[in-house]
Amino acid sequence: MTQYGTWVSYSGDARIWLATGLLAVAGGAALAGIRLPLPVRITRPGQAGRVAMIVAWATSIVAFLTCLTLYIGQYLHAYGLSRPTAAPKDPITPVTLTAAAAVFVIIVIISRGSYAWGTRLASGVIGAMAAPMIFELPFDLIVMARTYPPIPPDPALYRALFFVPLFLVEITTLLLLRLSPMVRLTRATFFSFALMLGVFAVWALCGFGYPSAPLPTALNFTSKILAFVTALTLFLPQRPAPQQAPQPDSHEQAQPAGPPLALNSTASAEIAGDPRLTGQPARSSVPGGSGHVTGSWPELPAASLSWRW
Repeated sequence: MTQYGTWVSYSGDARIWLATGLLAVAGGAALAGIRLPLPVRITRPGQAGRVAMIVAWATSIVAFLTCLTLYIGQYLHAYGLSRPTAAPKDPITPVTLTAAAAVFVIIVIISRGSYAWGTRLASGVIGAMAAPMIFELPFDLIVMARTYPPIPPDPALYRALFFVPLFLVEITTLLLLRLSPMVRLTRATFFSFALMLGVFAVWALCGFGYPSAPLPTALNFTSKILAFVTALTLFLPQRPAPQQAPQPDSHEQAQPAGPPLALNSTASAEIAGDPRLTGQPARSSVPGGSGHVTGSWPELPAASLSWRW
């Protein structure tokens, strides 16, 4: 019996081209993580922008459910079925749900003490929803043209009917990340995403088949976990920059603490009257002398008047 919800594996040169393209995108993501000035905080929208994003997200979900109903109805009619046949057992769904719950809990815990309780819960929900979309968006682009079985009379039209609103759901869900004040792009985000695409490339070399055999299942599992790690890196708290201690030979450390002498103080007057400190030639105390001695003391900088005692 025809099974619903699978896709045809890649074979021949198509595997090589798919793997090459995925490796190229993965390399671009890793290079961006190295070259871009990171971390970068995501710009948060205003009140009107937040409302528009939530409305767009909710509308895309309604559109997807409506189109999915039409898609399944045509599938049942075309193949003379009373209900959809079950797809092969999917061992990844429990992993997805468990990982989403773990991301929610981790985000709430690591933001403790930095954000209000409501902000922490909302950020956890957004992170848990966005994490699987990091996997699903490139995944659906890869399998959309190979879904099985085709829906007559126009398989391309019904694929578009299914995937276009699905892409809208995925994109609008990812855009919800802008609502969280915790989100920022880091190098770990780019590197984790590049690793996920690298696993996709290995999966492509194996045909990118449905996860019903051990190898496709392991590759699907690994890439999905990396997608959740990528989402989690968006919410990691920023480490405070270490303070630089003053150098031992710095001017501030060499001088003892104390207020500078006032110019009209007794001590500064004594310093001003001392020819050794003012750089004036010394007066001779010998009667009848010329009043000066040969030579003079080296001149000291004017800053000596502000010595600290």
